[in-house]
Amino acid sequence: MTRPRLIVTRRWPAEVERALAERFDARFNADDHPFTRDEMRTALASCDALLATVSDRIDADVLGTAPSARLIANYGVGYSHIDIDAATARGIAVTNTPDVLTDCTADLAITLMLMVARRAGEGEREVRSGNWTGWRPTHMIGTKVSGKTLGLIGMGRIARAVAMRAQHGFGMKIVFFNRSRVPAETLAGLAARQCDSVEEVLAEADFVSLHCPGGAATRHLINRERLALMGRDAFLINTARGEVVDEAALVEALRNGTIAGAGLDVFEAEPKVSEGLLTLENVVLLPHLGSATRETRVGMGMRVLENVEAFFAGRTPPDRVV
Repeated sequence: MTRPRLIVTRRWPAEVERALAERFDARFNADDHPFTRDEMRTALASCDALLATVSDRIDADVLGTAPSARLIANYGVGYSHIDIDAATARGIAVTNTPDVLTDCTADLAITLMLMVARRAGEGEREVRSGNWTGWRPTHMIGTKVSGKTLGLIGMGRIARAVAMRAQHGFGMKIVFFNRSRVPAETLAGLAARQCDSVEEVLAEADFVSLHCPGGAATRHLINRERLALMGRDAFLINTARGEVVDEAALVEALRNGTIAGAGLDVFEAEPKVSEGLLTLENVVLLPHLGSATRETRVGMGMRVLENVEAFFAGRTPPDRVV
């Protein structure tokens, strides 16, 4: 019996690749290079399932008119990089990997919050450069995190995990905005207040952490006007999607002191980062590490495997998006 052919667009953890190879006719990206658009078209035209990542842009043009692929199994929660309407029109199912990366992404949001508030990136650069001259009372004064107000934009699994850590670990007050009302039972264990608008959260919060999906509806949700609503002592944290923030406006706000700082794990034109951000000291920049622990990256791969197995066995994949 012919096994379904899978094409995996990037290198995955070794144990996941072994499991895929045991069950399917799996083709791997040996040198881990980013697929070009032509390579992506060729892959979609020659496989039964494309195992893609959040760094793969799969639009209507890349999908073509008659792809061979019947499934795009995404390694990640977000799927705004996939044209869902175009995939649906071509009869292609799409899956993602929710739940698995919640804790690690929440941990990283807290990491960014602490790093930017306590100027940890600046401090490490000073030590490594040999410019540190020793302890002194006025040296590299940062901002206290404990007891401050954390504002969340979006209140899904990751945001709730961040709120739990912030409230129970650092005694922070929690306010949030979500497009729909969040039931009280979903907020069990949290003393969190839902605001009526993004603007209300921005005006109240000392730290604003973004946890909304990407896509056209949220592109530049945080723009020049909304950054101006934040306090001059406030910080922006983004572990969601780069396009949610107008990066040029953020650079301007950081330069002008409109806000105190930012911690970013995602960027508007990944992997390209604005030159302006690279020159600023009041921003922490990480290379999309939200889910980057061995346990989580293996778990994500195995979740993809579950979806692929279910699909080709004629069952509904547990994480089917469309």
